[in-house]
Amino acid sequence: MQQTITRPHIPAISEWSPVLLGVVVLYLPTYYDLAGSLWASGEQGHEPIILTLVLWFFWKKRQDIHQLEFAPASLEGGVALGGGLILYVLGRSQDILLFEVGSQIPVVAGLLLLLRGREAVKMMWFPLLFMIFMAPLPGPLVSALTLPMKTAVSWSVDQVLYWAGYPVSRSGVILQVGQYRLLIADACAGLHTLFTLEAMGLFYLHIVRHESIWRNVALAIAIVPISFVANFIRVLALTLITYHYGDEAGQGFLHGFAGIVLFVSALLLIIGVDSILHLALKPATRRRQANA
Repeated sequence: MQQTITRPHIPAISEWSPVLLGVVVLYLPTYYDLAGSLWASGEQGHEPIILTLVLWFFWKKRQDIHQLEFAPASLEGGVALGGGLILYVLGRSQDILLFEVGSQIPVVAGLLLLLRGREAVKMMWFPLLFMIFMAPLPGPLVSALTLPMKTAVSWSVDQVLYWAGYPVSRSGVILQVGQYRLLIADACAGLHTLFTLEAMGLFYLHIVRHESIWRNVALAIAIVPISFVANFIRVLALTLITYHYGDEAGQGFLHGFAGIVLFVSALLLIIGVDSILHLALKPATRRRQANA
């Protein structure tokens, strides 16, 4: 049972510093390993972005959390924290990154329950949910879903370039344009990009806070085709850069810059689709307000 307990005022730095230090000590080796492996490969480079946004959420709400009444949910907090630590030990010892990174969610939720109670978890439900996007995707799932996505993107680029008069041909996920052969990599048109853009879309929805449930659901679903279009734009741009300026240009700075173009394109598409949904649902919103 959750009880509100009167306690003397404790400065935030005195109360939360040991907790933060413990979390940092626990997960610093995890992030160190990720920085030298998955994050460096570029295939799951979205995770530092997600981590930054999660930290921003907690920093933004730090005073609100600290000022909550001390109403610890000891049972739920203990179960969540204990389960999270078990997941961490299992993931760390058996090299299961999904468990190791994913354990942060129950660990942080358990600490909030123990230090403040259910209200703290309710207040921070979105960053806790958002932390799901930090977990590395399972390899078999990535392999199973990425190939069809890469095939569809490479086919679309092939058709557009052929229509535009470029000397292009395709074999699976390999594009031949002029004298250059380009392999569509997982990082360019795969599940990781979809996962990242879905996270961006949810972040956008949380920031704008639409009242219409249907608008939120429609926009979340629309992120799937938006991801495809953004990937198409990126691969098309890299193909044209390689054809006109050579392989070094396509694989150098402009290759990384194309990744920025992808996310900017996706963000603009998300905002554009959201504006269209706003116009489409505007009459229904006016009718509801008139009836109310």
